[in-house]
Amino acid sequence: MAQYLVAIHRPDNYDPAVAEDAAMSRDIDTLNDDMVAAGVRVFVGGLKPVSQAKSVRLDASGLSVETDGPYLPTHEHVGGFWVLDVPDEAAALYWAHKATIACRAPVEVRPFF
Repeated sequence: MAQYLVAIHRPDNYDPAVAEDAAMSRDIDTLNDDMVAAGVRVFVGGLKPVSQAKSVRLDASGLSVETDGPYLPTHEHVGGFWVLDVPDEAAALYWAHKATIACRAPVEVRPFF
């Protein structure tokens, strides 16, 4: 078995209180239940808005410096993710297709080392 990250991408201004209706919440709950029943879900987590992100980087002198905001200045950021334990990439992509439908958002799939 291999572990894969399945990450949901959301726009900066994503507000779950506005964007997520009862049907979407039900679809996500069903997806999570299906992953548990299949024995593939290792961990799942939703993330707070990107406005609450902090980044830590090294400055020119080699000291770590904390700044407000995400690591990369983009218009979309990871909004939540699953860690799945599946036989192969095809299985991870199977769940990613289900996730993109349930979450109504783009999903990224990446294997762990």
